[in-house]
Amino acid sequence: MSLRGQGATIWLTGLPSAGKTTIAYALAERLRADGHRVEVLDGDEIREFLSAGLGFSRADRDTNVRRIGYVAGLLAANGVKALVPVIAPYADSRAAVRERHQKAGTPYLEVHVATPVEVCSVRDVKGLYAKQAAGELTGLTGVDDPYEAPAAPDLRIAAHEQGVHESAAALLALLSERGLA
Repeated sequence: MSLRGQGATIWLTGLPSAGKTTIAYALAERLRADGHRVEVLDGDEIREFLSAGLGFSRADRDTNVRRIGYVAGLLAANGVKALVPVIAPYADSRAAVRERHQKAGTPYLEVHVATPVEVCSVRDVKGLYAKQAAGELTGLTGVDDPYEAPAAPDLRIAAHEQGVHESAAALLALLSERGLA
């Protein structure tokens, strides 16, 4: 199978407004330009369509992550690079997704978009930090709900210290190094 036909799941985890989705779409554009089949499984879209009805309890978040991981695995097993910019706040949920991929023999990479909460709260792309500060929202990951940063991700991106294209290039370099691009 050619590199372009080799599927993989690339999970970008990090706090809200860390830059996960922006980096994923920039990488998707580069991979598509090189002839790869790519899908971005955006966390907000998945919540709306695949995980509608789930809340933000630990159990619901775990169910959401496992559902996304299952879909990503199906895509990856069929030659698609599945880019998954999803918070996935709990290490055990992410580990379960990785384990499922490993058992299936499907490549899986975990990327920590390690933007500090202080930077994310200023970016506040969706207004979540403002709502939390105003008392209109509780359970915000990294503020009043836990975020368990990966101890040993395949790549850690300091998206607050480099631009989107530089971050996507670092991820593309990792894919090349692993024989996936």
